[in-house]
Amino acid sequence: MTKSTDRILLFIPAYNCEKQIVRVLDQLDPAIMAFISKVIVVNNQSTDNTEQAVLDYMHAHANMPVTLLRNRENYGLGGSHKVAFSYAIEHGYTHVLVLHGDDQGQISDFLPVLARRYYRKHDCILGARFMRGSKLKGYSAFRTFGNLVYDFLFAYVMRRRIYDLGSGLNIYSVEMIKNRFYEKFPDNLMFNYTMIMAAQYWGHDIKFYPISWTEEDQVSNVKMADQAVKVLRMLKDYYDDPAVITGEYRDKIIEAYEADPV
Repeated sequence: MTKSTDRILLFIPAYNCEKQIVRVLDQLDPAIMAFISKVIVVNNQSTDNTEQAVLDYMHAHANMPVTLLRNRENYGLGGSHKVAFSYAIEHGYTHVLVLHGDDQGQISDFLPVLARRYYRKHDCILGARFMRGSKLKGYSAFRTFGNLVYDFLFAYVMRRRIYDLGSGLNIYSVEMIKNRFYEKFPDNLMFNYTMIMAAQYWGHDIKFYPISWTEEDQVSNVKMADQAVKVLRMLKDYYDDPAVITGEYRDKIIEAYEADPV
C-alpha cells in the first residue's frame, strides 16, 4: 500500500464522560492509527474528571499523537465541532474524523472507509445507525422509531434517503468546510441536523455508512421533547425557504470559538 498524502485529524468531543473516554482512546489501535495524523480531545468544560482521565492516558501513552484542548467556555457539542473544524483548517489537515467521547460508536467500523479511502470520493461520510448493516445494542425501540420518523421527514424535505441525522462517527473533507459555512449553526446537539440541510442546500456529496452503536453507562444530554419541537420548526422553515440555512441559528452569538491546550 502506497503511503497516503492525506492528513486526517481525529476529533473526539468530550463532556462529562470520565467513565467512557479512556475506552474510546483505547479503540485507537495500530490499525486505526495507521491512518490518523493527529488526535485532539476537545473538553467542553466538563465538570467531572474527564480531563484528568485524558491526561493520565496521555502520560501512559506518550508515543500517541494526542492533544487535549479545553474550550474557553461551554460551547456545546456544535461549538466543539467548530473548534475542531477551525483547528483542521488552520493546521493543514485534509479530513476531520469525528468520534464521540462517550464510547457509543466504534471507530473500527470506519476501518474499510479509511483503508479503501472511500472518504476521498465524497465530501463527507456519515455513520448511520439505522440502515442495512448497522447494529444497535441497548437502544430502545421507542428512540429507534423516533429516529426513523425524523429520518423520513428529513428525507421528504431533502429529496434523498437519510439514514441518520447525527451519529457520533463521521468524516468530513476540509475542502468542504474551509469556507466555514457552519459558523452560524446551533452550538447544541442540533448542529448535525443543520449540517445535513446545508449539504443539500450547497450540493455537498454525502454518503451514509452503517455503523454499530451501543448504549450502556452513557448519560444522554438530549432533552427529547424540547429538541423534537425545535427540529420540526427548523425543518419546516427550511422547507418553506431553503435559504434560511444561511441565517443565524444560535441563541448566543460567539465571535470566536477558542480552546487552549492542557
